[in-house]
Amino acid sequence: MAKKSTTKTKAVTNKNSIVFFEKYINNAAPTSFEISGQKIWLDYIRPYVDETYVDNYGTAVGIINPKAEYKVVIEAHADEISWYVNYITSDGLIYVIRNGGSDHLIAPSMRVNVHTEKGIVKGVFGWPAIHTRSGEKEETPSLKNIFIDTGCTSKEEVEKKGIHVGCVVTFEDEFMQLNDRYYVGRALDNRAGGFMIAEVARLLKENKKKLPFGLYVVNSVQEEIGLRGAEMIANKIKPNVAIVTDVTHDTTTPMISKITQGDLACGRGPVVSYAPAVQMNLNKLIINTAEKNKIPFQRQASSRSTGTDTDAFAYSNDGVVSALISLPLRYMHTTVEMIHKDDVENVIKLIYESLLNIKAGQDFRYMK
Repeated sequence: MAKKSTTKTKAVTNKNSIVFFEKYINNAAPTSFEISGQKIWLDYIRPYVDETYVDNYGTAVGIINPKAEYKVVIEAHADEISWYVNYITSDGLIYVIRNGGSDHLIAPSMRVNVHTEKGIVKGVFGWPAIHTRSGEKEETPSLKNIFIDTGCTSKEEVEKKGIHVGCVVTFEDEFMQLNDRYYVGRALDNRAGGFMIAEVARLLKENKKKLPFGLYVVNSVQEEIGLRGAEMIANKIKPNVAIVTDVTHDTTTPMISKITQGDLACGRGPVVSYAPAVQMNLNKLIINTAEKNKIPFQRQASSRSTGTDTDAFAYSNDGVVSALISLPLRYMHTTVEMIHKDDVENVIKLIYESLLNIKAGQDFRYMK
């Protein structure tokens, strides 16, 4: 494992990049409602690719060299966790179910946006004051007792605002920079990935790099509920190679076991994964690229699956040569997800340089 560098990583992003990143993070685009975020992403990436398209469920794709027979994918996922309105009481309170891996423990006292056809309705996850909670065993938040208060006093008033069962609910929070070292916000899992692959496309264009294959820059939907967007787009593109980027856990904060999760930290560089879905020779190419270009990196092992879109690509189309480059992240599935600026820069560099080392028609089965 590489040690944390004492020197600041030279940035490949720029001011315009970060303006896009902030706008992209602040936009709400939960699972199955990703289209607004995809529009922002496509508007940014369009000058750097030859073609773009969106599939039936909202996965967005930018293509460089679309006529090339050999196809390489770089991929992230666009969706964020959220809630669905599930039940509205007669006195106007709203109960919810998960849309993805939303955490009921962090919900109380959070501000929310309820997304309706009439626009956003503001609300809060209410919770009784400490003075009113009594008994030997204090009740903890669960899906049975967390509720949203929109200031309405009846079900009819709630419905007049456009809220109905099936409306999606997101936490209200915004992007910020912390200690000139971290980016913080909701949905860094995995819009940080969408940002990084867009930056790779920008760098290829601005550095006038000519790739000997078709590059498909893919921002998939519905990862949070089972890798569904990646599954669909893999079958449409039928790529030869896929490099996926997602987030993984920083394990240096309290209450996370290094024994089960590994020893990973923000600021130490991208994380290269070992798992059945990760093709070993593509992984070697990525590691060799990191070492040659002095890009710090960490290693992570997964016993059965990566739990990322890597699995969907790897096991599609009779098997696609696939690998995973992860971004260390603190406080996953909260509104204060944290990533280190240097790690973002180094993931971009590692994907970019790895692409430059892939040859057209490359057969990864017999590499030494």
